[in-house]
Amino acid sequence: MKFETILRGIFSVTYQEADFVKRTHSALNKFGFTADNAIGCVDVCRDEISQSFFSHVRDAWGEAFNLSSLAGMFFAGRTALIAAMHHAPDADGKERYVFYAFPHIALGAEGQVGVCMRKGRGGESSACGALNAFQKEMAEKRVTLAMDNEDVEQSLLRMRLLQEIPYGHVPDLLELTRTAQKVIQRDLENTLKPIINTAQCDYAVITGIQIHGPEGNYIWPASCYAVIGGMKQEITLQ
Repeated sequence: MKFETILRGIFSVTYQEADFVKRTHSALNKFGFTADNAIGCVDVCRDEISQSFFSHVRDAWGEAFNLSSLAGMFFAGRTALIAAMHHAPDADGKERYVFYAFPHIALGAEGQVGVCMRKGRGGESSACGALNAFQKEMAEKRVTLAMDNEDVEQSLLRMRLLQEIPYGHVPDLLELTRTAQKVIQRDLENTLKPIINTAQCDYAVITGIQIHGPEGNYIWPASCYAVIGGMKQEITLQ
């Protein structure tokens, strides 16, 4: 009960993960997206507890193109998007893409932010581990911006998120996760818009935060919309 109370207090609306994907699938059906004519593209953290999202997308849309990086940061870039855009069905002369992009965070059974349990391991663990590590570096004033070639994605994560954090401010893990969500959405949109041909392609962008609870995963939706014939239309999840 404590988890549910904290969940509702932090996130205005949440859906169980499988239900969320079903709702987006149903909403997009009304815009002409089906499993036969669209491809899902998924950007979540590399963490194994995030991978269930792929299973739900696979059930709804078929196998998805993988855009994932640590913390769900959008580092796959233009080359990955262009590759994905050569993979969608085009049977009716129109290509359709469904982009799902989320950072993640855990909430423990007592509502502890960032705390989860992992199968087969004793004691508490944390999620997102990459964001948690970066947050600790900021709190301990030991952030370095040099590229570590043996830790490329974490180096990029520091460089990108620091652009969004006021100098001297140290966000807690929840605030940092919300910042990551905004950055992921903006970077995906900014990379996508110059390269997608909206005369030929319809697409949807669905972002939010993936939340790991003691009994399963949830999604807080931040932005859900489709671009149909070049016109942006909000998606209503019912």
